[in-house]
Amino acid sequence: VLAHTKILNKNCLPTACLLHHGVRTPAVYSRTPKDATSFDVRGTPGVDVYIVHNPQVAKVPTCVPRWPLDAGVEVVVTMKAPSNAVNDNKVSFFHSCFLLLKRIGFQLSGLVHCFRTKPVFVLPLQREWTWGPDGQGAILLVNCDRDDPKSSDMDNMDFCVVHCNRHLRDMSCMILRTQGPDAIFDDHKLVLHISVSDAEKVGVFHARGDDVLHQYEHVLGSDELSYVVDRPSGQEEDTFYVEGLAFPDADFSGLIAFHVTLLDAPVENPIFTDTVVFHMAPWIMTPNTQRPLEVFVCSVSDNADFVEAVSELARKARCKLTICPEVENRNDRWIQDEMEFGYVQAPHKTFPVVFDSPRDRELQDFPFKSILGPDFGYVTREPYNETVSGLDSFGNLEVSPPVTVRRKEYPLGRILIGSSFPRVGGRRMTKAVRDFLYAQKVQPPVELYVDWLCVGHVDEFLSFVPAPGRQGFRLLLASLSACYKLFREKQEEGYGEARLFEGRILETVTTTTIDEILANENLRRENDYVQSCIDWNRDILKRELGLSEKDIIDLPQLFTVIDKEASAFFPDMVNMIVLGKHLGIPKPFGPLVNGQCCLEENVRSLLEPLGLTCTFINDFFTYHTLLGEVHCGTNVRRKPFSFKWWNMIP
Repeated sequence: VLAHTKILNKNCLPTACLLHHGVRTPAVYSRTPKDATSFDVRGTPGVDVYIVHNPQVAKVPTCVPRWPLDAGVEVVVTMKAPSNAVNDNKVSFFHSCFLLLKRIGFQLSGLVHCFRTKPVFVLPLQREWTWGPDGQGAILLVNCDRDDPKSSDMDNMDFCVVHCNRHLRDMSCMILRTQGPDAIFDDHKLVLHISVSDAEKVGVFHARGDDVLHQYEHVLGSDELSYVVDRPSGQEEDTFYVEGLAFPDADFSGLIAFHVTLLDAPVENPIFTDTVVFHMAPWIMTPNTQRPLEVFVCSVSDNADFVEAVSELARKARCKLTICPEVENRNDRWIQDEMEFGYVQAPHKTFPVVFDSPRDRELQDFPFKSILGPDFGYVTREPYNETVSGLDSFGNLEVSPPVTVRRKEYPLGRILIGSSFPRVGGRRMTKAVRDFLYAQKVQPPVELYVDWLCVGHVDEFLSFVPAPGRQGFRLLLASLSACYKLFREKQEEGYGEARLFEGRILETVTTTTIDEILANENLRRENDYVQSCIDWNRDILKRELGLSEKDIIDLPQLFTVIDKEASAFFPDMVNMIVLGKHLGIPKPFGPLVNGQCCLEENVRSLLEPLGLTCTFINDFFTYHTLLGEVHCGTNVRRKPFSFKWWNMIP
């Protein structure tokens, strides 16, 4: 009995079924008597029969229609349409008039919705998932949002369909279509099945009922590995909805295979099996160059002025503002460290997903309790019996804009994570989080060296801002050399007595002059060490992101070092919030020259020609003295990429 499977994109226009079915029979010779040397094959009018052979092995018969029985000879049987009745079409194989095979004419067609953006037909069903603009394969979303406000967990943690309209939109529709005589099912049955490992990662619901009343029965997933599909007389289609339960990870490639098998019912011998492969949609981060949609900031007892400044910046950038109140943040102001925003995408739907870090301090409940909701997903990773360090906070997780490196395109950018210099005992981000980030494949991570920092986050020495030009952005790096150069210039101009940290706001802070800074040999040695660490990362970033020096802007900064762990000497200006052209930069309180902070003026001269607007925000006592800055105290949800992840080639 021949079987055939077909894939169809959900959004394609109505198209006639492609009914050129084929079965390859490479082992005709294996079922013949030992003395047989040749064979003939014939089909009834509804059947086309082709011989595939290697001319160097088998010659075309010239007189007697007999083909040599050889492993290099294959028979391909095709039909233009499924049968109307059992055995109405036949294929006969002969050697010495001995019949080897007969019966033909049943079509099994799997119609998979949510395929890709273009109508694609594959015959037989796609057994492999392929990347790229010409790739093929179905896509599945992890159903990790919470459509039911009364629920205490994500939608994919149960085995039922609630709020059907919302819940079903998070799933992929899979239709099993069978065409052929009803009598086939008198002694055959159709089984939909998955492997044990795949069953843990998907849930499948069978839609039943009419247009007025639908019921959705959970038929595959968890402990359910197979499902016998009932086929009432005259019914040609069965509709299933598939939800993802797990993101790609170290032990999961993201590929899920569904199999459909036609069984000879009395003895349950498999007659034919076909397969469709889905790829689970990866979690994708968004860089600073993507349009900001929503700004998050925590309100605590001492940061009202900071919250007001961030609110004003969000208003200028036309962003939604969400303030996490103290009752929810429990005096934990470091909202950047707690979570990272990204999204998941299939051809039929895109929604944001918050990645909750394993730092688990006072803000630990906020992402799950306050952000998870309808069309807003949630994911986290628990460490593998590892100790969580400061490097597991998500100030240590950034992503570059799209780049091209040695002709290799990264249209979704590359994730940047801070790690230790290769040595015994260095701090690293937990393996569970690193494994998860690497497994997404679409933003291959780059590991940087951050163990020289007291806190140990990549956002302490780098940022990206949108800018005109070849790359469409600039990489900003903290630069000790640039700061010393600026201070020497001001000293030569006669401003050596100008003081850092001078003014009414910082009246309790010890001031220091440009002359004193330049004369401090210990401070200079410390900053030479820090500069060497940043230069190490500079080389990695240029190599792994395909950058040149003209793509990098050095912002003046100084650090202090205790036991080879560095922290910012004055507010770290590279640790900024980027809202389109609006930049919220930590106010450095630098030496005043002609009534203006020379550090601020230098930064303006570097960034404002790029079309950016610099707003300096006072975070000195509320964040800087606590070893953080503006970026650490804020978070931004951004617009997803227009580029579709399945069109890239990892």
